Amino acid sequence: MRRVSAHEGSIQVITHNVSVDSPNSSGTSTASLSSLQEQYQQLQQLRHELLLRYRPLLQQGAGPIRVMARMVGELEQRCRALNISEEVIQAGIVNRTIGDVNLRKVVECVGEAEGPDDYRMLAEELGVALPGENINGYLAPGETYLWLRNQMTECERLILAQGFDIRVYDLLGIGNPVLRSWLAEEMQSWGLSVGTGQVYLGLGAMDAIDKTLRGLRQLYREQGIAQFAVLFPAPGFNVPELQALSYGYRLHRLPTRPEDRFKLTAAQLDQALDEAPDIRLVYLTVTNNPTTFAYTPDELNEIHAVIERHRQAGHDVRLLADLAYVGTGKPEEDQARMATFTPESATRHTIFISSLSKTHTLTGDRFGWVTIGDAALAPAITPGWSNSMASMPAEWQLRFMAYIRLMRARPWLAEKLRRFYRLRRSRFITQLQRIDAEQHLFEHIYIDDDATVYNWSQLRQGEDAFSLFEKTGIAGVPGSGFGYSDDYVRFSIGVIPITD
Repeated sequence: MRRVSAHEGSIQVITHNVSVDSPNSSGTSTASLSSLQEQYQQLQQLRHELLLRYRPLLQQGAGPIRVMARMVGELEQRCRALNISEEVIQAGIVNRTIGDVNLRKVVECVGEAEGPDDYRMLAEELGVALPGENINGYLAPGETYLWLRNQMTECERLILAQGFDIRVYDLLGIGNPVLRSWLAEEMQSWGLSVGTGQVYLGLGAMDAIDKTLRGLRQLYREQGIAQFAVLFPAPGFNVPELQALSYGYRLHRLPTRPEDRFKLTAAQLDQALDEAPDIRLVYLTVTNNPTTFAYTPDELNEIHAVIERHRQAGHDVRLLADLAYVGTGKPEEDQARMATFTPESATRHTIFISSLSKTHTLTGDRFGWVTIGDAALAPAITPGWSNSMASMPAEWQLRFMAYIRLMRARPWLAEKLRRFYRLRRSRFITQLQRIDAEQHLFEHIYIDDDATVYNWSQLRQGEDAFSLFEKTGIAGVPGSGFGYSDDYVRFSIGVIPITD
């Protein structure tokens, strides 16, 4: 009997019929192999028991992403408490629920060590590695780490020279004007006509969305608008839904179709806006999480036309464009997508959410910002910032500025990260295809639009994320975690490497 599982993302074969009479070719006794086999069988039993306990939690409507993450975490804790070896744990538990890349765990090196495709060096090149830190065989000098701290000092002097002190109370809480002007320049590089006064800082994209929803809610109250909804295409990132609910928005979830590559169509949007005049916002992830598919320029232009037509008819609706993964795909395609926002009408009806978390693997630093396309709207939603925090953290703003300088000094980093994501995605898809060839678990393993840090696939009838985890040890997030059906699953390529 053979079972395919994943160890550090690679295919491992665990054989359950092992003789105990003679050593194997590597000199390891078959008795020790038998011990590992027994541990693996013990892990399988624990996994089965936890699946029985956690599956009802998913059906009861608990957050599916958190359910899967909790289950995986508890299984790992139980295994370690029973002294099951790390080798067996890694073979039987592969956590692909989390979307973030941990640069300290990058092992891939294609070609020469310290060459252009030695991805272990990303930790040094992005200033994550400490001086002298060993990153899987690469000894990082830590020069970028120290350079960033020197830049923070220079940036504070620059801010003070312009009459702004980040060490005191920021009345609006939107951040220092120097950094905001730099971010406005970043948005202008896409061709958008926006100024410093239209850019507000946020502690990552999620915080930026939350503050925007809060600010708009206050504006609606002042305008006497009692009913307001947000349209969320599904499948989609669901945290903004929870944020909107907390501020009293009605959720208008609109399922997309596989034949449309899980993207909102202009016809669907037009019908929804006709039927629900209380829709004030349309949340759109331009390059989608979880599906990994990106909107084409034609699709975006059609959506812009629908929104503008409704606005001209008196329906005050805006597009909340999440750009979290714009920058992970092909530059020319991202540029073409963003060009659809450059006409004045499209810029004016859009609020842009940006972040360095995924495009530059800086999730823990929480660098995000909001760009309000309508200059007149910007001051009206500042209560979303001033009512949520006294001011943005001073050290955080300085580190944000240092990283902007780093990106400008090393523009090649963005391309290296895109190559790294592409490598992991292609390897993971190959891995899924190998597993499917043996176990026949998938109906469709989707090939992405060469962007994001995920894979979105459809399971065969009768399978779901729980049965997949039991049979392979790979933990993904069920489709219901993104407002869709559980015959779909999203995997992350982020934390765990995929060896060749």
